[in-house]
Amino acid sequence: MQEYFRIKEQAKQQAQALRREAIGDFWRGADAAWAASLATARRSALRLAYRLARHAQLRAQGAETKALPLDRA
Repeated sequence: MQEYFRIKEQAKQQAQALRREAIGDFWRGADAAWAASLATARRSALRLAYRLARHAQLRAQGAETKALPLDRA
């Protein structure tokens, strides 16, 4: 009977160690996924900001061109 309790206790300890390892693996994976998503979102935001700035710049240049008087002499 003592052998049974020893094996049972050993199994509990192994299960606890495996749970700790699985939880660590889960959070490492979650952190990696979050970091990748964050990097993608940051890149997208920077690209959008650049495009909006470029669009505003081109519109401003177009407005300046339209405001110039035409020489019709």
